[in-house]
Amino acid sequence: MKLLLGVFALVAVAVVRAEVYFEEKFADDSWQQNWVYSEHPGKEFGKFVTSAGAFYNDPENDKGIKTSQDARFYALSTKFPPFSNQNKPLVVQFSVKHEQNIDCGGGYVKVFDCNLNSKDMHGETPYEIMFGPDICGPGTKKVHVIFSYKGKNLLINKDIRCKDDVYTHLYTLIVNPDNTYEVLIDGDKVEGGELEADWNFLPPKKIKDPEAKKPSDWDDRATIDDPEDKKPEDWDKPEHIPDPDASKPEDWDDEMDGEWEPPMIDNPDYKGEWKPKQIDNPSYKGPWVHPEIDNPEYEADSELYYRKEICGIGFDLWQVKAGTIFDNVLITDDPEHAKKVGKENWKVTFEGEKKMKEAQDEEERKKEENDKKVREDQEDDDDEDEDDNDVAEKDSTDKADAADETHDEL
Repeated sequence: MKLLLGVFALVAVAVVRAEVYFEEKFADDSWQQNWVYSEHPGKEFGKFVTSAGAFYNDPENDKGIKTSQDARFYALSTKFPPFSNQNKPLVVQFSVKHEQNIDCGGGYVKVFDCNLNSKDMHGETPYEIMFGPDICGPGTKKVHVIFSYKGKNLLINKDIRCKDDVYTHLYTLIVNPDNTYEVLIDGDKVEGGELEADWNFLPPKKIKDPEAKKPSDWDDRATIDDPEDKKPEDWDKPEHIPDPDASKPEDWDDEMDGEWEPPMIDNPDYKGEWKPKQIDNPSYKGPWVHPEIDNPEYEADSELYYRKEICGIGFDLWQVKAGTIFDNVLITDDPEHAKKVGKENWKVTFEGEKKMKEAQDEEERKKEENDKKVREDQEDDDDEDEDDNDVAEKDSTDKADAADETHDEL
């Protein structure tokens, strides 16, 4: 009985431990009551619409918010009760579907502190974290992971490739209190490591000693010319010589054509520039390594992961071609809970979308084949009509010629 109670207690702790700070599924248009469009002057903003897209698994459950106007900025955000991730993991997760086969545009979210003014949000609005895919042409297909630190936005020092197809994909960022992180796409880890190693949060621990200088007698030449080696006396030969097999043409006129000179050919005896052979340098000390010292400006920070206050999330984007659908936004302190939610929502959606899209493509292929056949049949009918007209015109001409002949005989 005690063992059973202990199991229940562990389960209860696990359930309580997962705290969801924010969740949005965009199930219907009620999201418009909580999300606010920016009215920042000087930019032409586009609108989001509720949509599951052109292909989906479930037309209701797969609804999200979709960018609806081409060549527009999008600025939409919402706020929630503030929290801190001190001594706890921070998980930011959401799904993105570029069903328009996006050519250039963002698909990321920004996480804000409580200073966010949603009606004035724009590209320069300070944020805590920026995370998600960004695509522009064949050269930019990456996942942004940017942290704000002491007034600067720090980009990750690694290249994380994003998905670039037309289906829904799940992006997850996990920041741990031990200053490590993970980036997951569709539940699979694609990157991870230490915050200090993969971002320039801090100056380097070591720097080159500014007082150290390479000694003037330091010889870092591994080999040197052999002082005993001498150039052979017969080494120097011209690179090109007159062709010995050439002869002056019989019709060559020295007065008219000038003095004849044979054409030049490569000299088979030419050996190139002579260089003495190399021998090991007896004075070689190896490459000189600049000594390093502790960086006086380096100061360790055990709370690189720490966000003192989080209470907003938003989409601050530019898209050339609209059609991106965002859904299932989640901020929590439990990676396992996020994994469970992602598994429930993403995989079935992805598989259903793929099945429906492939069926649509097959239907479109059959339609194109049928339309092509109809056009070809129509062209054949037109050709036959032209042939009939040609025959009719010939018969008419023959009859007219025969009538003329009869008239002439009379």
